[in-house]
Amino acid sequence: MQTILFHSTIFGPIHSRRLGTSLGVNLSPRDGKVCSFDCLYCEAGFNAQGAGKAGLPPRAEVCSLLEEKLRSMSENGERLDVITFSGNGEPTMHPDFEGVVNDTLELRDRYFPEAKVSVLSNSTRLGDPGVCRALLRVDNNILKLDSALDGTIRLLDRPNSPAFTAEKVIGELRQFEGQAVIQTMMLRGEFDGKIIDNTVPEEVDALIEAYRRIKPREIMLYSLDRLTPATGLVKVPIEELRAIGKEIEEATGIPVQVN
Repeated sequence: MQTILFHSTIFGPIHSRRLGTSLGVNLSPRDGKVCSFDCLYCEAGFNAQGAGKAGLPPRAEVCSLLEEKLRSMSENGERLDVITFSGNGEPTMHPDFEGVVNDTLELRDRYFPEAKVSVLSNSTRLGDPGVCRALLRVDNNILKLDSALDGTIRLLDRPNSPAFTAEKVIGELRQFEGQAVIQTMMLRGEFDGKIIDNTVPEEVDALIEAYRRIKPREIMLYSLDRLTPATGLVKVPIEELRAIGKEIEEATGIPVQVN
């Protein structure tokens, strides 16, 4: 079974196809997964593997480990494009998320002032004022919207909360108008006897309407790049992704990045 990717709080730097040379911050346990989604395509595996025993890393520990790494990289003349909150689950679930982001911005300014700070979030915690304050401060506030249709979100992203709906998250995403980057995973396939395909016209039209309402500064379209815990998923060819991206950009006037 596919399991967690990262066994430390600070990892990398690694090369991100969307962000460049990235130093990762994992606010989930280093031996388990904690997430408010259970996505079929998650490279960290399904939530069923458990949260492990290490627990969430305390704010002070994250700060200390990050400073140690940034100091070492700076002294060695290494390059850094971005510090990215990602890892084995949803970073905004950390109880001190806002404080950790504030610490990270301070350390970034001290050691790598030209680097960006990015957060990859699944958009499930946008009702928390502290989370939203933190996301408004980072350079790249990258928020997930894989579909604007409830049935597809439930099938593809499998949110833990029954209160999570497309309409709810679209409404919450609107507070970041002009600041957020919306990231959408495009794929097709089958899971548990049900067909999945968010590239069909009905899905793309619904996404276009949602993007118009949200008004992000940019849209990121991407497809599968690594092994997935659900085995019946299929990567969308890059040529098809580019065609969908062109359609979305022409319909919304919002820049679309395709990876």
